[in-house]
Parts: sequence; C-alpha cells; structure tokens
Amino acid sequence: MDKLTIKTPEEIEIMAEGGRKLAEIRDEISRQVQPGISTGQLDTMAEKMIIKAGGKPSFKMVPGYAWATCINLNETVVHGIPGEEKIKKGDKVGIDVGMFYKGYHTDTSVTVGGPEKFLEVGRLALKKAAEQASPGKRIMDISKMMQETVEGAGYSVVRALTGHGIGRKLHEEPAIPCFAMGKYEHSPLLVSGMVLAIEVMYNEGAAEVAYKNDDGWTIVTADDKISGLFEHTVAVTGDGPVVLTTVKK
Repeated sequence: MDKLTIKTPEEIEIMAEGGRKLAEIRDEISRQVQPGISTGQLDTMAEKMIIKAGGKPSFKMVPGYAWATCINLNETVVHGIPGEEKIKKGDKVGIDVGMFYKGYHTDTSVTVGGPEKFLEVGRLALKKAAEQASPGKRIMDISKMMQETVEGAGYSVVRALTGHGIGRKLHEEPAIPCFAMGKYEHSPLLVSGMVLAIEVMYNEGAAEVAYKNDDGWTIVTADDKISGLFEHTVAVTGDGPVVLTTVKK
C-alpha cells in the first residue's frame, strides 16, 4: 500500500456520488440472489450496471483478477471467484463489489442468506465501527468496536485480513484490522479527509482462514463454518463519519 492520502471536500463529494451509485448496484444484486442463479450471472449483472452508471469495475483493475465482484458462498470469507456454481436454498451469499468512478474507487459488501442472527451481528458491527470514524479517534477504535460486537455475540473476527484506505487507488493506507492489536497510541490517528473501506469479516466458528484451492484468491474458514462480510466506504469529516456507500433517501 502507498502512504495515507487526505481527500479534499470536493474529492469526497465525487466519491459520495460514486458510492451512492455503487450502493444501488450492491442492493440490486443482493435482491437478485435466489436458488438457481449462478454466481457468474450475478457478476455479469453487476458489471453491466457499473458500466451503465458511468464507472468501471474496480476489481478488474487488480492485477490477475478478471471479475467485477467477489461472490462468497457459505465458508468463503473473501475473494470468491464468480462462475458456474449455482446458489442453493439456505446458502449464505456475500456480495463484494467496487467501482472506479470519476477517478476514485468506492468499495462495499453485503451478506444475505444464512442465519438471521449471524447476519444481524455483522450489520450491527459495521454500523458501530463506522460511527467511530471521527477526527481525533484512532483506527483501533474502529477495530475494537468490530471485535467487541462480533465476539460479544459468540462469533470470531478474522485476524488475517483487514480493511483499508481507499481513493484514487483501491487499496491505500491505513490497514484496518477487525480486532484491536498493539498499543492504542501507536494506532493511526483519524483526521478529516481520510476515506476508509471498513470491512467486518467474521466467522461463525474459529477465526482461522485458509486458501481453498490453487487459484490464489479464494479464502475460506479453516473449519468450514460460514463466514460473513459487511463493508462500507466511510469518509472522516469534521462533522463526523459519512457513509458514502449508501442509497440516497
């Protein structure tokens, strides 16, 4: 990752415009999830909608990755490659999608299907974590809130993966762990103009993850239990946190 970048209010407004468009795409794809549809079909829909919205698929700009989304079924934590696999009744389906719009990336994820209590914990953890993204706080405040919410419900946060800063590049500094690590005073200080991709990655069982196969991308839970992913792109502003990947009311 490169050094931390601070965005101007004008840049954040561009990212907010792209984020609203991406949120609509994320929500529409999640509504299309049903038994019998393939993960590849969902990916094709997402790419068409991104292009129609005037953007480019962020993930296809990552070297070696050829898809617009990551579709994470059941035990898949992140980087599930879309393909011919069809969704079955009762599957947990995670949808991770990014868009490059007017020179800036936004990134968002949602998980549907699976046990409702499990999903509700992920949604709550993301909400509480995003609320910490204010000037004067630290990255650890975000991480601690994720960890406390998830572990307090009896689940595990993923420790091997992190959220990230975002802007002209999809992955920027700082890294945002899902758990509190190190000394608080060493955690990066949040300042106005930072934009963060806050990711709650958590497992029904143990925290450990592993590569599923030799594709170099797909990461799954080591114990084959389900995993969840919820993510927003959030701007740190003088007025507090602003969630950019939300549908305009």
